[in-house]
Amino acid sequence: MTLGSKIGKAILYIVLVALALYTLMPVAFLVVNSFKSQADIIRNPLALPSAFTLDYLSNAFETIQFPKALGITVGLTVMSLVLIVLVSSFAGWAITRHKSKLSTAVYMMFVAAMLIPFQAVMYPLLNLFGAVGLKNITGLSIMYTGFGLSMSVFLYSGFFKSVPLSIEEAALIDGAGIMQIFFRIVFPLVRSTTVTVIVLNGMWIWNDYLLPFMALGTSSTRTLVLELYYARMLSGQFGNPWELIFPAVLISVLPMVIVFLCLQKYFVKGVSEGAVKT
Repeated sequence: MTLGSKIGKAILYIVLVALALYTLMPVAFLVVNSFKSQADIIRNPLALPSAFTLDYLSNAFETIQFPKALGITVGLTVMSLVLIVLVSSFAGWAITRHKSKLSTAVYMMFVAAMLIPFQAVMYPLLNLFGAVGLKNITGLSIMYTGFGLSMSVFLYSGFFKSVPLSIEEAALIDGAGIMQIFFRIVFPLVRSTTVTVIVLNGMWIWNDYLLPFMALGTSSTRTLVLELYYARMLSGQFGNPWELIFPAVLISVLPMVIVFLCLQKYFVKGVSEGAVKT
């Protein structure tokens, strides 16, 4: 290795480390201030806690009704992800295997839907769901499914192009039905893409505020993000109750961070494979 290449590699590592530190700084700021009082946070938000205590986390745990809100958020996220994965994988497979003008038009509609902002259809959508009595968790799950389909179909159809058709034909000759071919042969081959779809849509659904707020309103059924909002509004303090906000945000995002860390290997693989094969 020449001197020039060593210098270039060292510069690359320095840039990557700097970017990593820049990315992790907000996380470190959140964690540090989750163990500090209101006065300590205001006095010096960058300083370490003077004493390590779980009182602030415990208070936030009770204030945002964490077990109830967590159950609602997990239920909503899982229900939406199951629908997104099933519908988008079937649609991507059908579009890839049945080439026609109609399938191409349907595929282009899914791709074009990624360019339509939520705000453009927000009020008509909510009015429609309100008219049929679906401004609740079930309706919210259906709305998330609709919004998540476009990107998911795009990812699945790109990966299905790399699955050899001969595998499906061999299974068909052996007497397998369409559902058996899909669930026993095709679907296991796109595991990395499925994880990518789950992580991307899961993080969005878990952290979304606007759609649950518009659909659920002041209902007692609240997601974690809504509980954070109402805890802030009903805290009875002037200004921002930082000793409540920081630990509440920490315990709210922690479950999704753990899930992402467990699935990151498949997530990176699915994104790279889908990008190349699309």
